[in-house]
Amino acid sequence: MRSLRVVIADDQELVRAGFGMILEAQPDIEVVAEAGDGIEAVEAARAHELDVLLLDIRMPRMDGIEAAGIVSAETACRVLMLTTFDLDDYVFEALRAGASGFLLKDVRRDDLVHAVRVVAAGESLLAPSVTRKLIAEFTSRFPAAKLARELDVLTVREQETLRMIALGQSNAEIAATMVLSEHTVKTHVSNILTKLGLRDRVQAVIAAYEGRLVVPGRAHD
Repeated sequence: MRSLRVVIADDQELVRAGFGMILEAQPDIEVVAEAGDGIEAVEAARAHELDVLLLDIRMPRMDGIEAAGIVSAETACRVLMLTTFDLDDYVFEALRAGASGFLLKDVRRDDLVHAVRVVAAGESLLAPSVTRKLIAEFTSRFPAAKLARELDVLTVREQETLRMIALGQSNAEIAATMVLSEHTVKTHVSNILTKLGLRDRVQAVIAAYEGRLVVPGRAHD
């Protein structure tokens, strides 16, 4: 089994070096390149068959949001955004651009390694409650008409599954609530992503808020 191939893109050399040392110490992770700006990050993603791109949101020449959009559109690489502030105004836009989640730069060593593995496996970083709060906060800033998304293509069960995903529930929790098997829930999730043309659960959460299936600030049973 080959190692997970990772590129670290940040305009601060110390950040790249620190993250690189942590990840290279893992037997299943290989840092194949570093990048100092968005353009270099895109070039690295094109040159290497990457599993995960750690991408700083704010960089010179090309910012992380634009780079995330290009990489997500052109490759199967998962993008994990790096930010200094947990309420960075650019976080939501980065997720919309195709990122599978984000990390604060002061992330703990174990959490960094875990995040890379989770994202590489095709999952998304939705566990921290701050992620859900950010998505709710930033979607609430835009007019409903602008973010309207047709959810009619989903069955009633799929819409309910999507609503629970947006509320941060795991497949096991959804299965228990809906009295279904986890296999059935996984099928619903797969159908949701396929029908709506989404990459992962992060984008599914955004779609739920955009379609007003879940409304920021409203209590949900």
